Amino acid sequence: MAEGGGPRQVRRSSLRQQIADALRDEVLTGRLQAGRHFTVKEIADTYGVSATPVREALVDLAAQGLLEVEQHRGFQVRRFTATDFRSLTEARVLVGEAGFRQLAERGLAELPADALASVRRRAEAAARAARTGMLDVLIGCDLRFWRELAATNGNPHICDFLDRVRTQAWIYAAPHLRALEDLAGVCWSGHVALVEAVAARDAEAALGLTREYDEHTRSLIERLVPARS
Repeated sequence: MAEGGGPRQVRRSSLRQQIADALRDEVLTGRLQAGRHFTVKEIADTYGVSATPVREALVDLAAQGLLEVEQHRGFQVRRFTATDFRSLTEARVLVGEAGFRQLAERGLAELPADALASVRRRAEAAARAARTGMLDVLIGCDLRFWRELAATNGNPHICDFLDRVRTQAWIYAAPHLRALEDLAGVCWSGHVALVEAVAARDAEAALGLTREYDEHTRSLIERLVPARS
C-alpha cells in the first residue's frame, strides 16, 4: 500500500474480488511484506470503500493461505519458510506431473484456437520478462500462464490448487530474487516451448518441460537461501 496520497481507486463492481486481487498483488510484489499487520479499517481507508467487502476479501485471502487471522487484532501477511517452500514445490510437482501423466495416457486434447492463442500470449510475456529480469511482470505473467494452462485439463479443483501453491511459492521466492543485482536470464523462460509441446499434443515433451521448470526454480531458490532458514 503506497504511502501518502488519497484513497486508491477500486472499481465498484465486484469490490470483494477487486480488493482481494489488489492485495494479492501487493503481497506478491512485496509492497505488503511478510509479517505486516493491518486491520480491516486500514485497508478500507486505503481503498476508500466500506468495511464489508474488505473483510470478505481478507477472509478469502486467508483461506488461500496468504494471510493469517489475528484474534482481535486484524490480519497479518503470512511468513513462508524454506521448509514451506520445499513442501509447496513438492506438492506442485506431485499434482502437476500426475495431471500430465493422466493426459499422456489418454492423449493431450487439441486446444481450441482461441485458448491456445491466449496461453501463447501469456507464455511470450512470461518468457520475455524472465529474459529481461522484470520480476514483478514475470510473477504476474507466470501465474496467469500456468493458471490458463492448468485450466485446459477441465478440472477446476486442480487448477485452483496449483494456482494457490504457485502463488505461495512466489511469495517466498520473490524477496530472495530481489536481492540479486541482475535478474536477466536467471528465472526459467521455457514457457513458449511448453505451449508448443502442448499445441503439438506431445505429452512427454510437455511433462519434461514442466519438470525442468520445477527443478530450475527449486534449485535456484535453494542456492539463494541459507540452508538453516
